[in-house]
Amino acid sequence: MTIANTEQISDRQAFCEYELPEGWDILPLGHCIDILDNLRIPVNSEERNTRHGSIPYYGATGRVGWIDDFLFDEELLLLGEDGAPFLEKSKTVAYIIEGKSWVNNHAHVLRAIQGLTTNKFLKHYLNKFDFSDFVTGSTRLKLTQGAMKKIPVIVPPLAEQSRIVAKVEELLARVNSTKTHLAKVSMILKRFRQAVLAAACSGRLTADWREKTLDVEPASEFLRRIQQDRKKPKKPYLNRTSEEGDIYFDIPDSWFFCFFEDICSNKPHAIKAGPFGSSLTKSCYTPSGYKIYGQEQVIRGDANYGDYYIDEKKFLELKSCEVEVRDLLISLVGTIGKVLIIPDKFEKGIINPRLVKVSLHSEISPEYIAKYLGSTLAINMFKRDSHGGTMEILNLKMLKGLPIPLPPVIEQYEIVRRVESMFKLADAVEKRVAAAAVRAEKLTQAILAKAFRGELVPTEAELSRRERRSYEPASVLLARIKSERESKGGSKSFNRIRRPQRRVK
Repeated sequence: MTIANTEQISDRQAFCEYELPEGWDILPLGHCIDILDNLRIPVNSEERNTRHGSIPYYGATGRVGWIDDFLFDEELLLLGEDGAPFLEKSKTVAYIIEGKSWVNNHAHVLRAIQGLTTNKFLKHYLNKFDFSDFVTGSTRLKLTQGAMKKIPVIVPPLAEQSRIVAKVEELLARVNSTKTHLAKVSMILKRFRQAVLAAACSGRLTADWREKTLDVEPASEFLRRIQQDRKKPKKPYLNRTSEEGDIYFDIPDSWFFCFFEDICSNKPHAIKAGPFGSSLTKSCYTPSGYKIYGQEQVIRGDANYGDYYIDEKKFLELKSCEVEVRDLLISLVGTIGKVLIIPDKFEKGIINPRLVKVSLHSEISPEYIAKYLGSTLAINMFKRDSHGGTMEILNLKMLKGLPIPLPPVIEQYEIVRRVESMFKLADAVEKRVAAAAVRAEKLTQAILAKAFRGELVPTEAELSRRERRSYEPASVLLARIKSERESKGGSKSFNRIRRPQRRVK
């Protein structure tokens, strides 16, 4: 690339809301880089050798695979062309690659002009830059080469750039270390919750409670009492449990493994999947009437969310799918372990085809059953029953075949109390971690902002006066490099990479 038309950007205030430090300048990005876009060769997924290739294959935001040949073999700066998160606050749209590499046409391939600036300096600057006036498109943003060349770049003297980069990377390393530790805390909390649920649903969480609490009706006696009260007894749960071998972990002597049919209410349709898709289509929806409960309510944990309704005629037609207070709504697709308990105040309605509703016996704690369904104990059993298939889909048969470790009734409520108390502590820690993560991200942006205002390290002008020496302002630097380049070849680029003659096989 020849440096031509290298005049400064005249209206600095259009791009810079503060006065530039002494010796700094603003230049179009096109004057600071060699553009190697014409050397890119995109290849499709079939042409990539993802198993045996050892050369990284890069796209808009980073490595997207491996390949067995290379286009470039040096340190280069990649800047997203399309598909990069240009308008996000915590964005990475520019990154550096080194060594042998292959780049597709979703990233601009750039090389900082030696002696004027560096790839690392431009990387940090571009990751802070506001691209809103330079990208086009709505769902998939694009930064054309023409627009990219016009991006205003703040250019300090070269020595100062090096100090800025060193300080920025030192500070960002600390911030990123903090972010890593915060992310680990989030994972620890996730594992903590699962450990609490596993302990709760295997009896370990309430071991001390059982030692102190006597004369408690065992779960087996409670189940027999339910069975005797039924007008139409179910298949004997004791025989079914022992015959099918569904016990997979130890439980206390006062507990018993059962199934949903053993603990559901005695009313019709106590366990019911949503209607077939053809029975409830969008053409049935009305602006008001009887609510349709679906995954959106279960995932959010909010029975009041959503505004899909049906009229009374359709409601009566699908009345077997009606929900009632304290029913469990269980998601069947994509959200294993997600359960919503219908609260005391709710809109009358039905479930859609992606849910199962379970009406439990009045003495059973829906909260305990919901916590068991969200535990790894239940999820692992679902995985076993899926026979190697995906665990993103449940069905009514799998739910009915799930062994449930049932504590005595009074212990169920003690378990729920303890779990919710521990989860409340975890939630409080999680809020503090989230707030710290926000502060860390703001700190990243503050570091970059200070860096490009000349406030992070002493400026070259300050140091030169302090050390009683001269320095080369960015404007003089640019003029010198322009002169040197023109004398060495005019419009010819230097160290140009030869375009490969073959494609990847």
